[in-house]
Amino acid sequence: MSLISRALRAAAFCLCAAALHVPAHAADQPAPVEGDWIAPTFVFHNGQALDNLRLHYVTIGERSNPAVLVLHGTYQTAQAMLSKDFGGQLFGPGQPLDASKYFIVIPDGIGVGKSTKPSDGLRAAFPQYNYADMVLAQYRMLTEGLGIKRLRLIIGNSMGGMQAWLWGGTYPGFADGLVPMASQPTEMSSRNWIMRRMLVESIRQDPAWNNGNYTVQPPSLRLANNMFIFATNGGTLAYQQMAGTHAQADKLVDERLAAPVTADANDFIYQWGSSADYNAMPGLAKIRVPLLAINSADDERNPPETGILQAALKDLPNAAVMLIPASAETRGHGTTGMARFYAAQLDQFIKALPAR
Repeated sequence: MSLISRALRAAAFCLCAAALHVPAHAADQPAPVEGDWIAPTFVFHNGQALDNLRLHYVTIGERSNPAVLVLHGTYQTAQAMLSKDFGGQLFGPGQPLDASKYFIVIPDGIGVGKSTKPSDGLRAAFPQYNYADMVLAQYRMLTEGLGIKRLRLIIGNSMGGMQAWLWGGTYPGFADGLVPMASQPTEMSSRNWIMRRMLVESIRQDPAWNNGNYTVQPPSLRLANNMFIFATNGGTLAYQQMAGTHAQADKLVDERLAAPVTADANDFIYQWGSSADYNAMPGLAKIRVPLLAINSADDERNPPETGILQAALKDLPNAAVMLIPASAETRGHGTTGMARFYAAQLDQFIKALPAR
C-alpha cells in the first residue's frame, strides 16, 4: 500500500467516528460570478443532437488558481452548493476550498436551472440525456469554454457524486483528486432505482401529464415528490426527533404538501430518469488518483450495510471511505449537504494530494 493510500485511509477511517469541524470565518469570500457556455451542436449518447446547448455555471475566485469542479445533486442547481451548510463551510478563508486559493466552478447540470432543459420549449421531445452526457458537457465547458486543462479536485454530492465516479473513469488523471459523496459507482438498482422509477411513473401515469403537453402542473408531481423525499431522504433518527408523535408527523406532511410547487413535471421526469443507465464500474479500474468517498451511515439510497461500496473499491490503491455516523443531527441521504460533518477530513485529504 502506498504512503498516500495509508494516509488517506488513516484520515478517513480513524476520524469517521467523530465528525470534526473546520471553523467558519466571518471574512467575506470572493463574490460568485455567473456565466454560460454554448455548444453550437451537442450530440448525446444515443445519437440525438441539439443545437446551442447552454450550460450555465457559477465561478468563485481567480482563474489563475488551481481549479475545482463542484457538482450538485438531482434537480438542484449551482446555488445549492453556495448554501451556508455547504459552501459556507468550504469556500471561505481558511476553509478546505478557500476561494482565495482555488478557482471554484459549479455548473447547472443539463436539464436544470439556467442550463438548457425540456421546459425551455421542447418539453417531452427533448433529447433523452443521461449522466454521461452531463459529464461530457461539463468537460467541454471546462476545456473549450474556460480553457481548463486540469483540475485540482472534483467533489460532487448525490447525482454529482455519481458524476464524479464517471469523471474518474472517463477522463482519468484530469483531476488530481476525487471526492464522490452520497453515491456508489455501481449500477442504478435496488431501492434507489425502484423509488426513482416509481417517482417517474407516478407522473407519467397521471392523465393530467398528457404526454408532456399539460397546461398546469400535474397534481401527481407534488404528491410523488414528497413521497420520494420522505422515503429516501432525511434520516430515521432525525424524523423520529422531528415527528415523534402522530400530531407532529401530520403537521410535517401538511407543511410539505402546502409548499408551492416550483418544479416542472417534464424537467422532473428527465432529471430523475437520467440516472437509469448509470454505472461507473466499467471505468473504475482507470482511477489511480487519490479518492475519498464520503457517505452517511443512514443514507437511505446507498445503505452501507450492503457492503457494495467497499467491495467496489477493494482494487483501487488510493481510495478510502469516510462513513458519517448516524445521529439525530444527520439527515440520511441529505447529510453530505452539510459539510460540517466532513470538512476537517476533506481538508486533510486535499493537503495530502500529490504536489503538481
